[in-house]
Amino acid sequence: MKERIYLVGFMGVGKTTVGKKLARYLGYHFVDMDDFFEEKFKIEIHQFFEKYDEPLFRKLEYDRLKKTFEMEGVVVATGGGTPCHHHGMDEINRYGLSVFLDMTPPAIAHRLLHAKRKRPLVTGKSGAVLTKFIEEKLAERLNCYQKADIQVNAMQLDVPALAGKIMEGLK
Repeated sequence: MKERIYLVGFMGVGKTTVGKKLARYLGYHFVDMDDFFEEKFKIEIHQFFEKYDEPLFRKLEYDRLKKTFEMEGVVVATGGGTPCHHHGMDEINRYGLSVFLDMTPPAIAHRLLHAKRKRPLVTGKSGAVLTKFIEEKLAERLNCYQKADIQVNAMQLDVPALAGKIMEGLK
């Protein structure tokens, strides 16, 4: 039985929101990788990006991901790029059950424009520029995301049904 559920997908698709609900349904703890990173390094991710570079962030993020492999009974909301660097998706699938929350680029763009959390990779982008950026980045990451054990449409997500599907997969 897998003790770790990993939610993967592009930024803004709802991994944190879904993860909290899913953890409640499964009786698991919830871990948000962004918060997990910020608690360890005492800096917000968007500030980290301003001060340092993405390669350093990805290395440190991967180190934090490895820490989750030691946890039990957790739903982990990964960062959008987490599974796509340092063979993260292969590791996620080795240590847990992965769920890809899929969504169209225009829907993601709409959600990011109205998000509370600052996203370093989309700062200063809006409208067609943002949608084009998402299309390009998503195209780069899709092969990675599609290695997930389960793929769901995040726009019409039924969390209780997903919990049931996951529980079947855990047996």
